[in-house]
This record gives sequence, C-alpha cells and structure tokens, in this order.
Amino acid sequence: MTISNDKEFKAALAALDNCERRQATAYLIRQALDLSPDSRVKAGLDLAVRCDADNAELATAAAGVNSARVASYTQCGHEASWTCQAAHFVASAAQACVKPEISANDAWQAAMQARMARICQAIALGEGTSNREAEAQYRALDEYLQSIGNAS
Repeated sequence: MTISNDKEFKAALAALDNCERRQATAYLIRQALDLSPDSRVKAGLDLAVRCDADNAELATAAAGVNSARVASYTQCGHEASWTCQAAHFVASAAQACVKPEISANDAWQAAMQARMARICQAIALGEGTSNREAEAQYRALDEYLQSIGNAS
C-alpha cells in the first residue's frame, strides 16, 4: 500500500519503533535540509539516523540544533523573510530527531514543520502553494519504509 494521505502517513509513523521513527523523521527533514544553511542542523540529523547514539550524544546534538533554531528565529525577526522562516522551520523540525524518545506526535509535528519550510520557500519564490510537499513526504516515507523492509 502506498501512503496517499495524512491519516496513512501518521499511522505509518506510529507503527515504527523509536529508532525507526527517528530515522524516518530525519529522512523526511533531510528532504528540506537545503533550506537550512546551519551545519548544526545537519550534524543533528546525521546523528539521528544512528540507532546506537547514546543520550549524551543526543543531548549535545540537541543543544546544537536548539542554538541553530534560536539563531534562525532571531534572524527571522531581523529580516522578516520567507527564506529565513524556512530555515527556522527546518531547525525546529530537527529538534524532534535528537530526542532520546520520539513519539509519533513528535514525528508528525517535525514532518509538518519540514512541510511548512517548503511552503515558505514556495512563497519566497512567488510560487503558489499546493499539496506537492505533502505528496513528496508521502513518497519519502514510502521509500524509507521500503528500505527497512516495512512496506506501508
């Protein structure tokens, strides 16, 4: 079965164990990583895909991602640009990935923040908004599930 709506998307996230959910969420956020210039966000996502990451490593990454989130928020307030907003949404989404336990709701919220980042990008480019980012996320989660042998 292919994911085709948010209800199926949420159910697929909920069916994963903690490590798989963190990996899937990081995979989804990586789809929007080009919108964040901050290396701390990428470093956090790099750690998030490792099932052997311990709580100390996650805490260090969480501090870095949070600093990136705060910096992007401050920059957004200064510049008030959609591009800056996109970077902030990506950093906020990455925060969920560096938590020791990531709930299905955390994963869903992170996915929505990554989706909002793409919407901000579309607005900045003067393009209309549509469901294309949601559909891209459905495909990305399907790809991840297939890669772990857990087709939705």
